[in-house]
Amino acid sequence: MNEHEKINYVELPAQNLVAASTFFSEVFGWQFEDYGPEYCAFSGGGLNGGFYLANVNSTTLNGAALIVFYSEDLAATQAKIVNAGGIVVKPVFSFPGGRRFHFTDPNHNEFAVWSDK
Repeated sequence: MNEHEKINYVELPAQNLVAASTFFSEVFGWQFEDYGPEYCAFSGGGLNGGFYLANVNSTTLNGAALIVFYSEDLAATQAKIVNAGGIVVKPVFSFPGGRRFHFTDPNHNEFAVWSDK
């Protein structure tokens, strides 16, 4: 649903679109649609978006927005990420709202996963 002046879509850089779609399909169950060799869109992630072919990633950008996933089982989600080729770059740590960890996908974009459990 499109809502006036609300975040509607997110686009992320990827050096390898196949690696991005394979990883996020396997870990989070996202669906992908290719729009040529330089763009693929995703749905099923809570917020729709896409990956565009780029020679940079969110880590390279230094200060890019951090996308944070919620998990009811932090350890199980972390295991899925690692098994799919993700790399934990900040191990699980506590913060006032719960616990979280950061990981990079196969394109070296950084994300986080948190849980209040």
